[in-house]
Amino acid sequence: MIPVLVADDHGFIRAGVEAVLRGSRFQVVAATASGEETLAAIATHDPAIVLLDINMPGMNGVQALEALRAKGDKRAVVLLTAGINDRQLLAVMRAGVEGIVYKDGAEGGLVDVLEKVHSGGRAIDSALLQRALDLSLSTETGGPLERLNQRERRIARLVARGMRNRDIGTELGIGEGTVKVYLHAMYQKLGIENRTELALLAVNDPGE
Repeated sequence: MIPVLVADDHGFIRAGVEAVLRGSRFQVVAATASGEETLAAIATHDPAIVLLDINMPGMNGVQALEALRAKGDKRAVVLLTAGINDRQLLAVMRAGVEGIVYKDGAEGGLVDVLEKVHSGGRAIDSALLQRALDLSLSTETGGPLERLNQRERRIARLVARGMRNRDIGTELGIGEGTVKVYLHAMYQKLGIENRTELALLAVNDPGE
């Protein structure tokens, strides 16, 4: 069984999630009602996946995710929400959320989402990804690449020129494997999935 922690301040939602997962290979090992409780329960129960409500009293889901990532914890986090505003979307994408599930209709696709993130994928609707990208381009006064360091920004611009990892490594005097490590870290920082999205950000960066 794959251990899952469910964080939501409404008991009927927690019970509903347990009911949906019953009979699957996912098992709820802990249920919490606030961000503070969630971080403590993660340390105690070590779940493989955290199913996290965005709006909770005290430390909300966004803050809990950011606190988790600040500790260097990279376990899969899936947001369960009735709705997500622009500020929340940008924050969770930057923090590296693996999935976003709307409560309305979650019973029909929750197990599939958990399967996808457990296998290392992301389960975020394409419309949300596009919205996050548009927001990033329109709201970052310092440019969409401002969260990257100097070396990462240079890599992003070489990607935008269509260069392969091997060629980028040759250009910078580093190995192809090192370029891949850099790219993965950059995707996490920017809340994107691939080099196509990275190239788009680089093209729109005023620092170029």
